[in-house]
Amino acid sequence: MLGLMQKQSLLISDLIEFAERHHGDGEVVSRRVEGDIHRYTWSDVSRRARQVANTLDAAQLAFSDRVATLAWNGYRHLELYFGVSGSGRVLHTINPRLHPDQISWIANHAEDKVLCFDMTFMPIIQAIHTKCQTIGQWVAMCDADKLPADSGIPNLISYEAWIGNQSTEYQWPSFDENSASSMCYTSGTTGNPKAALYSHRSTILHAYAAALPDVMCISARDAILPVVPMFHVNAWGIPYSAALTGAKLVFPGAGMDGKSIYELIEGESVTYAAGVPTVWQMLLTHMKANNLKFTTLNRTVIGGSACPPAMIQTFREDYGVEVLHAWGMTELSPLGTLCTLKNKHLKLPEAEQMKIRLKQGRVIFGVDMKIVDDAGKNLPHDGKAFGDLLVKGPWVVAEYFKGEGDSPLVKDPNGIDWFPTGDVATIDPDGYMQITDRSKDVIKSGGEWISSIDIENIAVAHPSVLMAACIGVKHPKWDERPIVAVVKKPDAEVTREELLAFYEGKTAKWQIPDDVVFVDSIPLGATGKMLKTKLREQLKDYALPNS
Repeated sequence: MLGLMQKQSLLISDLIEFAERHHGDGEVVSRRVEGDIHRYTWSDVSRRARQVANTLDAAQLAFSDRVATLAWNGYRHLELYFGVSGSGRVLHTINPRLHPDQISWIANHAEDKVLCFDMTFMPIIQAIHTKCQTIGQWVAMCDADKLPADSGIPNLISYEAWIGNQSTEYQWPSFDENSASSMCYTSGTTGNPKAALYSHRSTILHAYAAALPDVMCISARDAILPVVPMFHVNAWGIPYSAALTGAKLVFPGAGMDGKSIYELIEGESVTYAAGVPTVWQMLLTHMKANNLKFTTLNRTVIGGSACPPAMIQTFREDYGVEVLHAWGMTELSPLGTLCTLKNKHLKLPEAEQMKIRLKQGRVIFGVDMKIVDDAGKNLPHDGKAFGDLLVKGPWVVAEYFKGEGDSPLVKDPNGIDWFPTGDVATIDPDGYMQITDRSKDVIKSGGEWISSIDIENIAVAHPSVLMAACIGVKHPKWDERPIVAVVKKPDAEVTREELLAFYEGKTAKWQIPDDVVFVDSIPLGATGKMLKTKLREQLKDYALPNS
C-alpha cells in the first residue's frame, strides 16, 4: 500500500519560486568586479533567472546541455545557479585557479555549450577560447558598455545584452528530480580530473540538511557571507539554503583580502560566514593590526582544511565568534559532517570542549559513515581505531561523469555500496569523526587539492631527474605546501632554481612546489611503489624556506 500524498519532484526552480513568493524583499548584496556594491532582492534574482532560462531556450540549448561559469561570488552567478538548472540545463562551475590547459580540457570533456565569465578572467578566456571545441557562446558578466571592443574572442556578448531583451515571464518546466542539475570537477585525484554530477533531488536534500540547527543553522534572521567560492561545489550549498530559508546573502566578489572582507561583514551586518582557514587568517591579521572588533558576526563555518586550534581560540576568545568545523568533498555535494557540541558537552571544561571542536564533527542526517581496515572489515567507533573512511547517502556520488575511472564505490559484506573518501579517520563513541591522514597522496593547500602525481610527472620530465616524490609540508598560512624530493640521474646536474623554473607554464602557479630537496634515494615498497610514509619520516626535520 502506498501513501496517499501528492507527488511533486524536488526541483531547484522550486527554491527560487519559494524565495520570490515568501521572502521576495530579502536582500542580495554583491561587491562587483567593478568595485562598487550592488544590491537587490530575491524577487529580482527570480525575475532575472527567468530571463536566463528564456535566453537558453532562445539559443535552443537542449535538456541537460552544459552551461559553464568562470566567476566569483556575485549576483549574476546566483542568477545562473537558478536559471540554468531550473530550465533543465546543467550548471558547470569551473575553478579559475586551474591552469588554462586544465580549464580547456575540462570544458571540452564536459562539452560545454556556453561559458559565462567575470571580466577579471578575460586573460584566461583569451588563452583558451580557440581550444574549446564545443562552446558556441562566450558571455562576459558585465554591462553592455563595459564589453571590450577588441577582445579577440568571437561571438562575445555582455551578460546584460545576453539576457536583457528576454521576457521576465517563464514557466519553469517539470521533470524527473533525478535529472542532472550541476557539475563540478575534482582536482584531487591522479590523472585528469573527474566530474561529480549532482541531481536536483540531491541538491534539494543537501540544502535542507545544510540549514539544520546542528549543521549551518541557516535562517531568515541571518545575513550570510559565503567566502567559500561558488565555483567550488556550489559554495557548499549556501545559495540554495539561503533561498530555502530567506537569509540575506552578501557576496564578496574578487575582494578576498582581510580589509575587504571585514568591511563587508560590518557594513552589511553579517551574522554568519563560511570559508577556508587561509581567508580567515588574512581577516584576523587585519583586525589585530587595526584593533577591530565584530558587531554582528556570531559564527563561522570553516572547512576545506583543518582549522588550527589557535584560530578557533582567537575567534572565540577575542571576538566572540563560534567556530564550526566542517568536512566534506566534491563527491559529497560537499557536506559530510559538521562539528557542533551535544547537550552533555556544555558542562565540560573549555579545554575538553576544545578537543571536540577540533574534530571534523558528526554526520549530517542523509550521510552515513564508517571506518574499515585494509581488508574492508568494520572498525570500532571508539576514538582510537583509525581506518579508511567510507560514506554513503543521497548526495554522495555513485559514479563520475562519462564513467571516468570506473565505479568509485566498494561493496560491504551485505552488498551495500560505499564511497571510499581517501581519508583515514577515527570515529569516537559520540559519533565525532576526526581525519588523521589521507590515503591518497594529495596535498591540500589553502583549501585546494594539489595532486602529488602531477607534480612528480613534471619533475621526472626534466632530463636530469631520475625519480621524484611529492609530499606536503605544514605551512603556517596555507595549511600545507608541496615540496618535491628528487633523485638526480647519474652524472647529471640540476639546481633547485632550475627545477622550479621548469614548472612555469606547465601547471598553475599555486601548484608549483615551494622547494626541491635532493636525496640519494626514495624509499620503495616490494612492488616498486614509493613509500611516502617513510619519505615523510626521512624528512621529518625539514622546514620550508621562509615559512
